[in-house]
Amino acid sequence: MGSMMDTIVHLGLVEDEDIQIEVAALELSTLDHPGVDLAPYLMVLSEMEERLAAIGGDAVGGTEQAHALSRVIGGDYGFVGDRDGYDAPINADMIRVIDRRRGLPVSLSILYVGLARRLGWPAEPLNTPGHVVVALAPSDVPHVIDPFSGGQSLTPDQLLAIIRHAAGPAGFPSEIQLEAMTNRMTLTRLLLNQATRAEAAKDLVRARTLYERITVVAPADGKGWWELARLRLADGDLAGARSSLTSMLETVRDREQRELVIAALDAIQT
Repeated sequence: MGSMMDTIVHLGLVEDEDIQIEVAALELSTLDHPGVDLAPYLMVLSEMEERLAAIGGDAVGGTEQAHALSRVIGGDYGFVGDRDGYDAPINADMIRVIDRRRGLPVSLSILYVGLARRLGWPAEPLNTPGHVVVALAPSDVPHVIDPFSGGQSLTPDQLLAIIRHAAGPAGFPSEIQLEAMTNRMTLTRLLLNQATRAEAAKDLVRARTLYERITVVAPADGKGWWELARLRLADGDLAGARSSLTSMLETVRDREQRELVIAALDAIQT
């Protein structure tokens, strides 16, 4: 990993709650934009924060906070989902998301969550399949919004429809699909969006780079290490695959994952 990757090492070392998610997403984005000055992008976030405080600083409860967020991010600044070019990699690239005011559900959710938290409003991205949404005031009666639709408030039936659509005809909502994601889980999901698209486009070098970033941001997650090992093995890089699996074994504590890694290592070594 080069010196550019060193700029995100801190994301894997700090406590999860100390990660400022919208700034972290920009830091990840700079890896694909060498030499780009982040200051103008951070200024946009600060301006949005000031506007949000001006019109919603006294908002109480998830409903009022949702209206303020939607008015500023979706209304004043025009951030909305890119329905025409949904699968374009730039929709998960936070620098380009801010440039274009277009993005994926996960990248736009990061903006909403980050700005809400700047005002001290509890906000969490939800682990809904295929379409990340945001819960405001999650410890109370959560108010769920869809950043992809400009911050539209979702009724329980609308949320259920999103989950069912993403899960497909054989799927059905489960509790895990409504769990709040940690900061690292959300950043990992952002990177996975890019990695899976790169692999679908047969750009395996790019896919490996993105999985490497996941191992830096979330070393204890396992997903990045496993996928990196898989791609290296497919490329005939046995030593690289073993190295990825060994690193996974050193960082992951889940027993089932560790047993899977040990079995994979045994298979590669024989």
